[in-house]
Amino acid sequence: MTEAAAGSDMGIGLGLAFGALAVAGALGMLVAYSDQVVAGWSFALAMTAGILSIAGVHLYGRRDA
Repeated sequence: MTEAAAGSDMGIGLGLAFGALAVAGALGMLVAYSDQVVAGWSFALAMTAGILSIAGVHLYGRRDA
């Protein structure tokens, strides 16, 4: 009988959660195209969430894949 450590799917979960937040920020840019301040903050949200999505995948991703 072999023993194996169970891995965590936190990298995938964080990637999906922050990815959805990045899409929400991009949609906020699309909706608020006439107001540059709101569109700018939506862009900042989308970029920050995208960065955190990639960071989550790299920090908590599987090492043996």
